[in-house]
Amino acid sequence: MILYIAEKPSLARAIAAVLPKPQQKQAGCIRLANGDVVSWCVGHLLEQAEPEDYDPRYKKWQTADLPIVPQQWQLKARQGCATQLRLLKQLIKAADTLVHAGDPDREGQLLVDEVLNWAGTAKSKLAATRRLLINDLNPAAVTKALQQLRANSDFAALSASALARSRADWLYGINLTRAYTLQGQKSGYRGVLSVGRVQTPVLGLVVRRDAEIANFVSTTHYQVQAQLQTAAGESFSALWQPSAACEPYQDSEGRVLSRQLAELVQRKVSQQPAKVEQLTRRQKTLAPPLPLNLSTLQIEAAKRYGLSAQQVLDICQQLYEQQQLITYPRSDNRYLPQTHHQDAPAVTAAILQQLPTLATAVRHADLNLRSKAWDDTKVEAHHAIIPTANKVAPGRLAASAQKIYQLIAHYYLAQFYPAALQDEQKVNISINGGHFIATATTERQAGWKQLFRADPDKGRENPQAVAAEPVTATALPTLSEGQLLHSADALVLEKQTQPPAAFTDATLLAAMTGISRYVKDPAVRQILKDTDGLGTEATRAGIIELLFKRGYLLRQGKTILATDTGKALIAALPERLTLPDLTAQWEAALAGISQRQQSYQQFMLPLQQQLQQLVQDAATTAHLQLTASAPVRSRKLTQKNYKRRAATSAKGRRTRPAT
Repeated sequence: MILYIAEKPSLARAIAAVLPKPQQKQAGCIRLANGDVVSWCVGHLLEQAEPEDYDPRYKKWQTADLPIVPQQWQLKARQGCATQLRLLKQLIKAADTLVHAGDPDREGQLLVDEVLNWAGTAKSKLAATRRLLINDLNPAAVTKALQQLRANSDFAALSASALARSRADWLYGINLTRAYTLQGQKSGYRGVLSVGRVQTPVLGLVVRRDAEIANFVSTTHYQVQAQLQTAAGESFSALWQPSAACEPYQDSEGRVLSRQLAELVQRKVSQQPAKVEQLTRRQKTLAPPLPLNLSTLQIEAAKRYGLSAQQVLDICQQLYEQQQLITYPRSDNRYLPQTHHQDAPAVTAAILQQLPTLATAVRHADLNLRSKAWDDTKVEAHHAIIPTANKVAPGRLAASAQKIYQLIAHYYLAQFYPAALQDEQKVNISINGGHFIATATTERQAGWKQLFRADPDKGRENPQAVAAEPVTATALPTLSEGQLLHSADALVLEKQTQPPAAFTDATLLAAMTGISRYVKDPAVRQILKDTDGLGTEATRAGIIELLFKRGYLLRQGKTILATDTGKALIAALPERLTLPDLTAQWEAALAGISQRQQSYQQFMLPLQQQLQQLVQDAATTAHLQLTASAPVRSRKLTQKNYKRRAATSAKGRRTRPAT
């Protein structure tokens, strides 16, 4: 008997749909005509044991017990999962062959592996276990995946990486949350101060941005704009470029702060001869944007529709599991396998049926084109999120789901449009010893951009269309090097520096994915550039929502702000706990484990040593001033209450430890 263990019931049903019939559906599994069985997990069926499961004395939070480091790690059944676990244990024991069908990521690998190990599976059976990788729930894709089974042992390092992450987050979150909560208690603070490897730096981003805005002092700066004319009467403008001699009058960004200097330049260049010193022309080719991964989809949906990251993830799960209209959504990849190119006729036909408003877009798509997205060397466990060839009856999708599907379809169709072509001009002009520059960009060929300018919902041009860059409306006149011009009356332009914008769902997600921009250390910055940033595709939405649920963040319209509680928590913690540097170091190490370049022990042992020091630092912290600025409801100080609150963010989804 072959036992297929899927990550979720929806995946199990998709697998069973292409296997021998008739089939008998039972509680927790589907029995096939040939005797094989398809069963499933419901996300993580097992979870890390609580501290009091290791020793009852840990139920009471005490500084003397920290850090808590299990000598023999334990897992226990998640609430409501014991029955399914018992069934899986029986099926695993009865099976001759096991097929691991977890989602194709490190958590998907771990959650089935941990069930196999918990069930006491024989070593020989574990060694023979096969791995089924499914990105698309359509029958044709599932059938193809079943023909390409791999050895589950090939993914042992991926599982070890997920296990290390899970245990490390447990150690970090449990111990530092207890350590700082106990310190806060000494100041009269009666709530739980939740600290996490990822959630705390994300909160730190928002707190620091809010402080930048609150403390911002606007300064006035000046530009000089020359009004230039050709002998034929054509006119255009150019901006003054201050020389090195002007540095004493400039700020660190090169902006001129002296109005007197600007007015002096204005007088010197008004009604003066001018000369074209250098003329640069180039044609720029803009390739179509790559198909979407989860983060880019969440960012675009937040910009266009104001949807939160969690709303987008929930919609994607529905489109993937229930309607099977899109491929695996928790993807961090924006490339596609070469073999998927042959599916383009079926996929575009499905898009046309689902979205008749895209009829023109589909008709103009050239399915013979092959963009840079089709690249096997850049596809790993996942590929980009694209529509499938599946179709559902028109009107079946809610408005929000229709919008998300449309975004995904747009980026897919863009792969079958030519590049956009732009002519870029730059002119260097001298006027009475001053240096001025004029630039212009004109569109030669719209290419893929035409796809994003038409708003399918309204049938008109959309000036804020996704991915469409602004194009200068007017070009420069025809110029040549050495050409003489006339500078008419110049203008002094008065500008005000602006504070940074408060975070929104879109910009906070972008900050998490591009967290390297906020890091000063070059080595750490490079690590974050090479990894996924802060959090992962599958966890970012949950982390942001968790901060809202814990009362650390709030929304004002589209703006995300830190609450007084969130600000007080960041002020209470050592700076290094509020920065993304630690995550960078962890992700580099976890990537090393998954690539077999580092062992589990090489990661965990130093972490435990660092944890000892972090707990000691917390015990000596004397600047916890939380009572006045962060009132919260009193609650019994137990790990159970803390954990229940954290778990609410994962309701209905794959459960991961709060980070």
